[in-house]
This record gives sequence, C-alpha cells and structure tokens, in this order.
Amino acid sequence: MDILQILLDFFTGYGYVAVFTVLLVCGFGVPIPEDITLVAGGIISGLGYADVDIMFLVGMAGVLAGDGIMFAAGRFYGHKVQRFRPIARILTPERFEAVQEKFEKYGTWVLFVARFLPGLRSPIFITAGMTRRVPYWRFLLMDGFAALISVPVWVYLGHYGATQREWLMHMVHRGQVGILSAVGVLLAVLAILYLRKRKKCCADSGLKK
Repeated sequence: MDILQILLDFFTGYGYVAVFTVLLVCGFGVPIPEDITLVAGGIISGLGYADVDIMFLVGMAGVLAGDGIMFAAGRFYGHKVQRFRPIARILTPERFEAVQEKFEKYGTWVLFVARFLPGLRSPIFITAGMTRRVPYWRFLLMDGFAALISVPVWVYLGHYGATQREWLMHMVHRGQVGILSAVGVLLAVLAILYLRKRKKCCADSGLKK
C-alpha cells in the first residue's frame, strides 16, 4: 500500500484533525511528503468527505504551525536545541553550515525557498530561529507567502482529480518538477544579484583604499 492510500484511509476516518496532525508532523522533519498529504486532503474533499475550502484553511494552518514551531524552537533554545536528538538528526553540523552559507548568500529569501525543499525545510527554519536575526513576523510573512502558493495548488488539484487517480498522479509529478525548476531559477537569480552586490562592495572598498 502506497503512502497516498494510507493517508486517504486515515483522513477519511478522522477528517480535518488528521490532515492538520500529519502536516504538523511533516513540519517537524518526519519524512512524510507534505505535497502528497495536501493532495490527499484535496482528494477526500473531492470525494465528499470534507469541504475543499475548509481543507485549504486546515492545510495552511498545519504547515504554518509546524514551520512556526521549528522556528520558535531555534529562537528560544538557540544552540541548545541541537542537543535534542530528533533535531540533531535533521540539523547535522554539515547542514547547519550549509544553511548558514545560504542565508549569507540569499538572505531571508531562503525562508521562502525552504517551503519547496523538503529535506532542508526544517533545518533552515530552525537555523533561522537560532540566528535570532529574523523577526518572527518576517518569518511568517515569507513562509506564509510561499504556503499561499503551494498549499492551494496541491489541495485543489487533489479535489479536481479525486476520481481520476492516474491523471492526478501524473499532474502531481509535473507540478513537483515545475516547482523545483521555478525554485532553481529563483536561486540562480538571487545568486547573480548576490555576486553583483559583492563585486560592487569589493570595488567600493578598493576605491576607498
């Protein structure tokens, strides 16, 4: 039985609470695909077990709550949070260094991009909290903006294709590829802007000398 069918069986029995709970767990770094979870929520809406608009709101609440807890853990506990074994598993020293480098290069846009990077999402949000350089409101703004793109796409796609499973999974795959491609382009643009800014700073420093 695949993960989608497992989620569908669970969501059909327990509804919105089940969807919210699984999305919350996804935010904690548990390897359950968030996109498939949202699609499953959309499917049960399309099959008449839930209202799709309420499912969208539940999806938004679930992803933002999970992300917000990760950010808050890093903010309140700082580097002590790495002593907690489950977090130490997802925030290894190598990942922490890589995330720091990304913040240096892309700034707070990393928080936006992180929503579309399952393996790095939790480490990025925890690190953002640990640095204490990102206000909570800005974190919610960037993460919420990204969630407003991803959550409705998956929920309403699942709703629309609820009775056309083969077509739906084909579209999910295409959507995943499309989102990753868009994120790649955004990172490339941000990298170019960063390099130009750095080059200008170096030039200005040279003139001052």
